[in-house]
Amino acid sequence: MKKARVFFTALFLAGAATATAQPVSMAQIHFLGGEAISGDPNHLAFTKEFCSPPAVALENEALDKLARAPGAWLRAKLPAGATDGSGQLRPLLDDLLKSEWRLEIADENGQPEYCLAIRLSDARAQLWSRNLSTLLENWTGIKISRQASGWELKKDEAPNMFQFSRQGGLVVLDCGQDHLFLRDALIQAFVAGPAMNTPQPAWLEMNLDWPRLARVFPALAKFDFPVMAFQARAYGGNFHVGGRFYPSRPLPPLPAWRIPTNVIHEPFISFTAARGAGRWLERQWWFRPLALRPQPDQLFIWTLPQIPFQTFAAEPVADPNAALGQLRGNLAANTSWEGQFTTPLKVTLAGGRLSFTGTPFIAPYIQADREAHGNFLMGGFFPNTPRGQPWPPKLLAELAQPNLVYYHWEFTSQRLKELPQLTQLLLLLTNRRQLLGGSAGERWLQRVGSTWGSTVTSITEESPRELLFTRTAPGGLTAIEALALANWIESPAFPAFDLRLPRRPRLRPVHRRKMLSTPPRPAPVAPR
Repeated sequence: MKKARVFFTALFLAGAATATAQPVSMAQIHFLGGEAISGDPNHLAFTKEFCSPPAVALENEALDKLARAPGAWLRAKLPAGATDGSGQLRPLLDDLLKSEWRLEIADENGQPEYCLAIRLSDARAQLWSRNLSTLLENWTGIKISRQASGWELKKDEAPNMFQFSRQGGLVVLDCGQDHLFLRDALIQAFVAGPAMNTPQPAWLEMNLDWPRLARVFPALAKFDFPVMAFQARAYGGNFHVGGRFYPSRPLPPLPAWRIPTNVIHEPFISFTAARGAGRWLERQWWFRPLALRPQPDQLFIWTLPQIPFQTFAAEPVADPNAALGQLRGNLAANTSWEGQFTTPLKVTLAGGRLSFTGTPFIAPYIQADREAHGNFLMGGFFPNTPRGQPWPPKLLAELAQPNLVYYHWEFTSQRLKELPQLTQLLLLLTNRRQLLGGSAGERWLQRVGSTWGSTVTSITEESPRELLFTRTAPGGLTAIEALALANWIESPAFPAFDLRLPRRPRLRPVHRRKMLSTPPRPAPVAPR
């Protein structure tokens, strides 16, 4: 009897715990809204970034594609005759740029709950209610249930609950499985602030628990991102981005910098130095087949001006010849990379140099670099120019910062003039869609490429489990990030990031029929 009492008590407590358990937050995003930002004295950076005609054209293209995406994803599950929903969704997306909103995604026993709260006028709130109720009824074949503050829709498949409610000047959308928990907390977050009279209020805030997101959405697991938190604001004509990373595994002790000063020299328009990421790279599925053993723990990347293909990289190794041999063996053992190119590449290893031939305009290579203070592998797409000016003292001072893990500096406008020539060529050689001339993305890059100045990004180690991220940038983005953004939005598959073109059919060899030799004509017969 006593054992039975203990069993039922434990069962009751477990049931009570399950019933009262709150979901665990996986993602929180807060955007202050374009209308509020335009009232900020520091809004000039935002205006340059998002309000120019090329930027508006690119935004409209992105929103048009986003409005069509849900219907395309759910096409196989929608009833016959259902619309794609873009007509109802497209007007609502404009409000996500103009108005303040908060989004939270939480994990409730492996099931996600999504909650969006957005500040809207009465007219816009009525539009949201009408369009969303019409869309959901069309897609599910189920009528909504009217409530005092809005409406609700329940269905059989997960997520089986969708609620629309209004409170004050807010519209709240809550979607989940069986129970909805997030609404009240999200409303309270609006009540708590931030207020615009706060010194330099954050325009955008994000808290993302990538490991937990990956457990609920397994497709994210391959990226192996840590928990992170970011804030973006603007003052002094620049965007200022601050954040923290919380790695799931403690970082190893940082090695002392080993810089290949013989091959890196001024003038350059970008420079990157990173250390402490070797073990992380070894775990990545996309890098593992070609990784050296042991994988070098430092990397340097730099770009020279004038010739667009002069981007180089270097990493320290113990024995460069052995590392080249290992890399050549990795390429031979993992041949999947060969099918990514439109024309065959020939790989040769000779004289301490690994060469890739068969590409127009560039001649990729990786070669041994022996210097007085260490050995390196150094590679590029184009020959390096002879040593120019010595290392700038200011750059050496930057690398001398305690616990510096990552440092990147670039003159972004100059970088945006040269980088597209290299990326367009690489996209062509790998059968990927190029950024079309005259497209909204290309016009936006030309616009911002003439105005953005220096961008500086750094990551420092606060502890083995915490990294501090800072960036100061006129546009908030680096050149490669802006270029990737334009290519992403211009992709027909957006919001999926897929630039692959259909494979070209292999040409069949033409077999010509062998022509029989023509017999000689008989000699003419003389007349009798």
